[in-house]
Amino acid sequence: MTTADSIDTARSEQPLAAYPQARGCPYQPPTGYQRYREEGPVSLVELYNGRRVWAVSGHAEARQVLLDAVTFSSDRVHPHYPATAPRFEAARKVRNFIGMDPPEHTVQRRMLLSTFTVKKVQALRPGIERLVNELIDGLEAKGPVADLVADFALPVPSIVICELLGVPYSDHAFFEQQSRRVVTGTTSLEDSVDAFAQLSRYLDELIRRKEQRTDDGLLDTLIAEQLRPGHLSHRDLVDIALLLLVAGHETTASAIALGVLTLLESPEQLSALRADSALLPGAVEELLRYMAIADGVARFATRDAELGGHRVRAGDGVIVVISTANRDEGAFPGADAFDVARGARHHISFGHGVHQCIGQNLARAEMEIALSTLFRRLPGLRLAVPAGELPLKEPGGVQGIWKLPVRW
Repeated sequence: MTTADSIDTARSEQPLAAYPQARGCPYQPPTGYQRYREEGPVSLVELYNGRRVWAVSGHAEARQVLLDAVTFSSDRVHPHYPATAPRFEAARKVRNFIGMDPPEHTVQRRMLLSTFTVKKVQALRPGIERLVNELIDGLEAKGPVADLVADFALPVPSIVICELLGVPYSDHAFFEQQSRRVVTGTTSLEDSVDAFAQLSRYLDELIRRKEQRTDDGLLDTLIAEQLRPGHLSHRDLVDIALLLLVAGHETTASAIALGVLTLLESPEQLSALRADSALLPGAVEELLRYMAIADGVARFATRDAELGGHRVRAGDGVIVVISTANRDEGAFPGADAFDVARGARHHISFGHGVHQCIGQNLARAEMEIALSTLFRRLPGLRLAVPAGELPLKEPGGVQGIWKLPVRW
């Protein structure tokens, strides 16, 4: 195809590749995504509902889309926004900054920025370290066989985000279950709508209770500084809280679990990391690049544009395929190899531009502390079942594994 081609005029000699597709290995892109790479940095794919959209697999082209919030909109309530699975139709009803464009997006994001700065996250590290050590104490008492997802990878970010927001961790079983229903790729529209509704009701009641008393969580701060002065409505705050609670633990839990698995499956890289702790920050960046937990960012074009040699028309759907963009040889030579010594900070696993993940500093800290402490304290850590038997999360949601049985 050339710049004369558009979604309406482009033709293919074979049926279009589907998006999303299931992974065969939890930390590798689906094998079918190789076709995207072969067809160039931008290609046509077909969604579950038959809609044709542009899949962006090139690193430079992905950054172009993510950086240009004027041409490529994140507005989830707009009919042109591409839903990649039925459950995403339910997300259209939740209005928070992740699904908004500037200036509306900018206003909400600024309310939260000070909470997630490098300095603020640095102050949280001692508490995260204590938590991680306590959880490993529990593993040792329970072991020598445990499910590292349920007993470690999930509690770390779940407890941290609860303390940060001011959400009772005693309610974790409820909101973790509902969060899984929100992010699971195969969740039906009806199930997803119900999960969003249950989470919204829970947070609505929690925020109303918080309005009657003073506490020190982020939600309490937003009530005092944004809700009471009228800068946010009650509904706005519920939707923001829903995003922070779900995204604040689901993605990082998957990243920790898959990070452990990837390192166990790469013994030479794990040995290099153990031999030189200075490699840790870079190793986390490489894991984020290599695993691509949140593998897919949807946008739609607000005006005609050229992208990777194609003419994208106003209204066209665009999907940035993070896993393939992070494997672009032009940006990461030897991209399919996992290398803890690689300089991979320019990956796009946290996005790029104005929508870059607000919690990225916290996620990095949680991963660094969890992985380094776990492998230091349990030097004999190994899989209790073959990697091929691990239950994978479904396509179209947060990528990862449901269980990680280990022994030491």
